Amino acid sequence: MKPSASAEWAAVRRARLRITVITGAIITLLVTVVGGVAHTVMVDAQNDQVWRELRYGAMFGDPAKPPVCTWLYAPGVEPLPNAPLGFPVRADMEEVRGTREAVERTVERDHTVYLVRTQPRADGGVVQAVFDMRFQLADRSHLWFALAVAEVVGLLAAAVTGMVLGRRAVAPLAEALTRQHRFVTDASHELRTPVTQVHTRAQVLARQAADQDLPGAHRDTLARLVASTGRLGEVLDDLLLSASLAAGPARRSEHRPVELVALARSVVAEEADRVGARRLTVVVDGPPHPLFVDGVESALRRAVGELLSNAIRHTPAEGRIAMTLSRSGRTVLLVVADTGPGFEPAAVEQLFRRFHRGSGDDGRYGLGLALLREVVTRHGGTVAAEGRPGQGARFTIRLPECAAPPGVLAEARPAETRPVMAPRARRPGGPRHGRPGPADGPGRPGESPR
Repeated sequence: MKPSASAEWAAVRRARLRITVITGAIITLLVTVVGGVAHTVMVDAQNDQVWRELRYGAMFGDPAKPPVCTWLYAPGVEPLPNAPLGFPVRADMEEVRGTREAVERTVERDHTVYLVRTQPRADGGVVQAVFDMRFQLADRSHLWFALAVAEVVGLLAAAVTGMVLGRRAVAPLAEALTRQHRFVTDASHELRTPVTQVHTRAQVLARQAADQDLPGAHRDTLARLVASTGRLGEVLDDLLLSASLAAGPARRSEHRPVELVALARSVVAEEADRVGARRLTVVVDGPPHPLFVDGVESALRRAVGELLSNAIRHTPAEGRIAMTLSRSGRTVLLVVADTGPGFEPAAVEQLFRRFHRGSGDDGRYGLGLALLREVVTRHGGTVAAEGRPGQGARFTIRLPECAAPPGVLAEARPAETRPVMAPRARRPGGPRHGRPGPADGPGRPGESPR
């Protein structure tokens, strides 16, 4: 499936974000590696220095005047007043007296760490040296604090760098997408006028052929030409709408409260000729109060018209189409159900593919249901399809409800559920919705085959 414009721009945004995240991850990894190496080197250096000093002090130090941060304990020697509690470790001293082998251990006490070495001296006595690691631990904490600050600064730098690099890296892609959408808009706009002229001239020729009673083969060929130019005009309209949605996804300046029940009845009334020509019954079932949604009226009209046109095309003669509008919480539901041939449940997603071509003679290329989903999605809603072979199809649009516009009273009104019937059939090749479009021909190109 070709990605929609929103998916394309979402991919661009994801690429920018991915570059930012990758840059931040690389900087974080570098800071972590550097910090880990620095911490390991510092710990090893501190431990080597402390154990070296501790061994020297235990062998030659004076218990009455020990080195800085060190206490020496020996039998018959009074400990210094500032000696830590819990020392000496008498079990180690007893062990050394018996084995005459030095014993080293690490003791955690009083929120600090002590390195303890107990060893015999040359004079036969046993001395226990205790070193307080308080200052070394503080140095390690300062190192990690500095690394944390560097990490924060690095992440900020990564975010800025990633944004700059991301914009520069995906700028060619963004420019290509912009040019693509501009080309689609310009081409569709420039082609629309000549296509409309060709369609109008083809209609005139078709009417003249009918009035002059030309051979049936000529009239059929002209009718097919009218239908083809009509479909081409509708494809151009779809491209214009799709390009406008891509250029300005929100189009907030054009958003207005749209009364969906009245809009649905208006769309059904516009299709009265086609309904009558195919001898269909179309029923609009709405609540006795208005249902407002926030959106662009022309786009919503196109979406509802696409659903109805799709149902008309796939509903056999004398069939029935029901359009139901209701409210569920803060959501407005519009359901279009027909008595057509339906479709396989597994084919639901394919119905909304751009230019999808179904099997059989009814398969047509187009944007119809794909554009419908795009319009509904841009309005914060969803569209779903249900159906089974031989049991018809059911399409449901869900849109968020909005408040009625100022000065409009949401007065109750009687629900109108009368079937819509056409007073007369449309002449072949007549324009629809005031623009090129097939009247009774093979159907819109955007209509998904079922």
